[in-house]
Amino acid sequence: MTTVPVKLGSEAYDVLIGPAEAGLDRIQELARGASPILVSEPRVFGLHGQLIADRLGADPVLLPEGEAAKDWGILHQLLADLADRCVTRSTPIIALGGGSVGDVAGLAASLFKRGCRVVHLPTTLLAQADSAIGGKTAIDAFGEKNLIGTFHQPALVVVDPAFLDTLDVRQLRSGYAEVVKYGLIDDPVLFAWCETNARGVLAGHRDLRQQAIVASVQSKARIVASDIEDRLGRRALLNLGHSFGHAIEAEAGLGAVLHGEAVALGITLAYRFSTELNLCASVDSERVVAHFSSCGLPTRLADVGLENRGAKLAGWMRRDKKNSQGEIALVLARGIGRAFLEPRVDAQRLAAFLDRAA
Repeated sequence: MTTVPVKLGSEAYDVLIGPAEAGLDRIQELARGASPILVSEPRVFGLHGQLIADRLGADPVLLPEGEAAKDWGILHQLLADLADRCVTRSTPIIALGGGSVGDVAGLAASLFKRGCRVVHLPTTLLAQADSAIGGKTAIDAFGEKNLIGTFHQPALVVVDPAFLDTLDVRQLRSGYAEVVKYGLIDDPVLFAWCETNARGVLAGHRDLRQQAIVASVQSKARIVASDIEDRLGRRALLNLGHSFGHAIEAEAGLGAVLHGEAVALGITLAYRFSTELNLCASVDSERVVAHFSSCGLPTRLADVGLENRGAKLAGWMRRDKKNSQGEIALVLARGIGRAFLEPRVDAQRLAAFLDRAA
């Protein structure tokens, strides 16, 4: 078991990476005799949930699968379920599933009785390497990704790479995009490791998956600790590719393109746009495109049916949360592992680039 501390002062917590059994012991310590609430979705619960519920004496609540869970009505029903079960502020709410389950369960936990403890047991690579850490919670609203949410740090995160053995290939590739992201933000050695080991990670090599997850969690813990509520510009680097990606998800229809697929495509667009702006050498952006393509991830807007929609995509990007004072802000790059936040991007040049990026 590898323990990665997330050092957030009074909100500090541990991420345990290894067999889930040890993590369940920690959850029982947190519960202090209370019966936890296990929030999951039907497929994941059928694979892993019953054993965990039995072990913890947890009451299960099941949400819809995927992006459909991140909805006002589903959040309302989950809050009603917590009220029906007489949940107290000391009752652990356990999120067992991918990023959508974690987002909705975390948001409900932050709202119910002004804050209950949430524990994440992520079952997808995307959630294990990225979304379960950092305390961001959200639902989608008004056609936009993650528009309504809070910051609510978990009490504990338990990451068992064995859960990935039941994950389908498309979801695995989607999550892998977030691993690559950490190398491209500020760790060129990690990106080179990904270029060498991607095939093994995707094929199910347990040690390589453990290494990929540990490296990602360590990177995110370090960045989050430097900018907990995403106000100083440092944490914004975690959104490399996400401004493009969220626009792609919105334009395609939320749920049509997986989040990690949109992120992979968004990262390639960020690097290609950086090259167009003479910020990044073309050889670096070509490496990024080649790597994602070799992993079966989209690298062109045509790959997701969104070619020739530059103005519409730029319109979505104008509504991004990082923007300020009417200016589009983008995470761009000066090379592999050299991401930075550019607070003022020319919207017309961006739309023209997107039209050419088919």
